[in-house]
Amino acid sequence: MPQPVILKSNPHGINLILDKNLPFGELKQEILKKFKESDKFFKNARIGLSFEGRDLSQAEECEILELISANTSIEIVCIIDKDESKDAFYVDKIKEFDEIQSGRTGEFYKGTLRSGQVLECETSLIVLGDVNPGAKIIAKGNIVVLGSLKGNAYAGASGDENTFVAALDMDPVQIKIGNVIGRSADKGPLLAIKNRKKAMEPQMAVVSGDAILIEPITKGFFGKNRIR
Repeated sequence: MPQPVILKSNPHGINLILDKNLPFGELKQEILKKFKESDKFFKNARIGLSFEGRDLSQAEECEILELISANTSIEIVCIIDKDESKDAFYVDKIKEFDEIQSGRTGEFYKGTLRSGQVLECETSLIVLGDVNPGAKIIAKGNIVVLGSLKGNAYAGASGDENTFVAALDMDPVQIKIGNVIGRSADKGPLLAIKNRKKAMEPQMAVVSGDAILIEPITKGFFGKNRIR
C-alpha cells in the first residue's frame, strides 16, 4: 500500500507529498507521525515547505503548519510554490529571515492580520500570513508579506524612502514608504498597479521619484535592483 505521506528534501526545504484520497483528519495524523520521526534530523531547522499530490485550502495549510509547529522543533518559514519566480522569492525571504534572526535586525510575525488590527515594528518585518482590508502594518525598515497584502502597509516609518514593501499577492488599500503615499484608487502614485497580472504573483513596491512603483519579482530582480 502506498505511503499516505512522503517527505522529500529539496534545496530549500521539504516537499510534503500527500495522498489525495485520505480523509483530512487521518492525513494530519500521518503528517504528524512523519514529522515526529524526522524531528531529530531537521532539529531546530528553519525551512520552506511545499505541498504536492493534493489540493489544500488555505485553512488546511494553516492547520498543517500549526500541527508541525506545535509538535516538533522544526520551524516552517514559508510555503514554497512550484512557480520559478515565487520560488526565488521564497528563497530570498528564507535567507532574509535567517539574517534577521541572527542579526536581530527585524521581526517575524506568523498569522493573519484582520480588520482593525495594527502591527508595528521598530526594524524590518516579515509576515507569514495575510493582511486583510482594514488591517495595518508599520515598520521602520522593510515589510515582506508572505501572503496577501490587502490592507495598509507603511515601511520606512522613520522617513526612510530606501525601504520597500513586498508581498506574494499585492492588492493594498494604501502603501506608504517614507513620506511617499500610494493608494490603489489613485491613477498616478502606484504606477504599475494597472499593469500587474490578475493572478497572484510576488511583487515589490519601492519609491521611484515622487511616486510608488510596484513591479513583479522575477528571476534576477534583486540583481538588477539595488534594494537595501
